[in-house]
Amino acid sequence: MEKADQVMAATYKRFPIVLTRGEGCTLFDEKGDAYTDFVAGIAVCNLGHAHPGVAQAVADQARRLVHVSNLYYTVPQTELAEWLVEHSFADRAFFCNSGAEANEAAIKLARKYSKDRGAPERFRIITMEGSFHGRTMATLSASGQSKIHKGFEPLVDGFDFVPFNDLEAVQNAITGETCAVMLEPIQGEGGVQCPVSGYLEDLRKLCDKHGLLLIFDEVQTGMGRTGKLFAHEHFGMTPDIMTVAKALANGLPMGAMLAKEAVAASLTAGSHASTFGGTPLVAAAALIVVKSLVEEGVLQNCERVGAYFKERLLELKAKYAFIQEVRGEGLLLGLDLAIDGVPVVKACMDRGFLINCTQEHILRFIPPLIIQEGQIDSLIECLGGIFEDMAVDIS
Repeated sequence: MEKADQVMAATYKRFPIVLTRGEGCTLFDEKGDAYTDFVAGIAVCNLGHAHPGVAQAVADQARRLVHVSNLYYTVPQTELAEWLVEHSFADRAFFCNSGAEANEAAIKLARKYSKDRGAPERFRIITMEGSFHGRTMATLSASGQSKIHKGFEPLVDGFDFVPFNDLEAVQNAITGETCAVMLEPIQGEGGVQCPVSGYLEDLRKLCDKHGLLLIFDEVQTGMGRTGKLFAHEHFGMTPDIMTVAKALANGLPMGAMLAKEAVAASLTAGSHASTFGGTPLVAAAALIVVKSLVEEGVLQNCERVGAYFKERLLELKAKYAFIQEVRGEGLLLGLDLAIDGVPVVKACMDRGFLINCTQEHILRFIPPLIIQEGQIDSLIECLGGIFEDMAVDIS
């Protein structure tokens, strides 16, 4: 820890533990202490840690071919793209290394699509307050959180922010310069904010009415996190462009932008690229991940255990007045507190549970999708003890 603090950029507030090994939903530090993981690398390790199929795929591919650049065709990348197209609304896939890069590609595609259709004046994108789309200059500019912008002004022009879940605000923000609406179906970093009934469906209709592209950032909500392969499947509608990353390769760096044929056609040879996008190594791992989600009952486990987890959190809410709300879908769940949530995270870690806090007061639970009821019961017991102590202190 001391060496890291001396040689690495101080961009993270790290907890004082050194994690050295993982297995399933359990992580171990250098002392051998175990932690049940309800963070999963921030919704990344959906199949858990050290998944044998992923490990084998990486080892086999590393012995065969790691990288040749996208100047040439490779089999794993092609098979992964084919799988994603067959299991989504999209016709085309573009691979990159992260959610931010996927969102950057989506932003570029939306602008170019408008220009290709003879409307160069249409370049602005409506995004949501509380949203988070990445840390590149364009994606942080698209994120509706002032703390993300701080220190990096002037921001990239072309983004208009409206409140999440407010269709009228979107309508009022549309101008002759608007080309798209971009949002997360469920805001993760924004505090596990869920869409109200009919919001996404009506947003789709509004975009169609005004000839706007609808972009879904499913970097956190995609790849099974909500119990469906993609979160928008809960609402019976589809976007024109979708981005995924995080869990796509279960911890290896990979992102993807998926789009319908008519839209994707605007990305022509030389218009966009990524040196490491979809390498044979990472694509081979991702192919195991996506197949496992569907073929090994992972989605069903997420749906079942997520519902159970939510019920247990509601039991806590009924007992403690400082718990304001339980929200979320599948295994993307949030506990909105009327008190600071950071001390709860630290207290859980001391008791062998890793959880996450966003927006300072919302406990976010994003464990591997293979988590089981018994592990959830143990966390609930831990939280109950911490909350009981807090209730005594408050009173």
